[in-house]
Amino acid sequence: MLGHYQYDVWNSSDGQTWTWVNPGKPVPWGPRVLHYTAAFHDRLWVMGGHTLPQFAPADEIFYNDVWCSADGANWRRVLANAPWAPRGLIGGSAIFRDRLWLLGGGTYATANRPYRGYGEVWSSADGLAWECHTKAAPWTPRVYHDVAVFDDRLWLMEGSRVPGGNGNDVWFSADGAHWQELPDTPWAPRHAASVFVFQNALWMMAGSYMGRDVWKLVRK
Repeated sequence: MLGHYQYDVWNSSDGQTWTWVNPGKPVPWGPRVLHYTAAFHDRLWVMGGHTLPQFAPADEIFYNDVWCSADGANWRRVLANAPWAPRGLIGGSAIFRDRLWLLGGGTYATANRPYRGYGEVWSSADGLAWECHTKAAPWTPRVYHDVAVFDDRLWLMEGSRVPGGNGNDVWFSADGAHWQELPDTPWAPRHAASVFVFQNALWMMAGSYMGRDVWKLVRK
């Protein structure tokens, strides 16, 4: 971390040329890091996260609020205190059956509080009203995992399990409440990988174990 918090929003249509969307208009939801982001209903969404005073000066704050924006410059707070506990540390995003999904997640350790991980599954059709599908999914509570939607299912994979170390487990669900583990994962345990859907396959690249591998899962 750079020792301070960033308040800028950028976008690009080609990954090469970038536009600063909000010059002179800092985002109203800072300071925060490790928040969860998604694109849903033609809006950008920012949820949860917290400050890290041991790395960047700020009051210690753990967020469970929900914000959205249609342009990245003008933001509206949809919900000040969601029914789920403050959390973030979730890679990717999950938009499934016209709902925004929050799978697991937790908070980074600070001087006053240890790592926390959750095994809950929540979803919302509007970011305001949230439904809890399970408070105890069969996968171990975790942070720095990755989520995606593939083959008409929710997917959750790898991550730093709380308690426990890195995992290489892969789980899927058709409804967010009932989960099944995909057996015989061939890649090494890790957290903070890059997971995405591309060319009708679920892809995973690298991660915290510092390898340079690329894997994909295809539907049989």
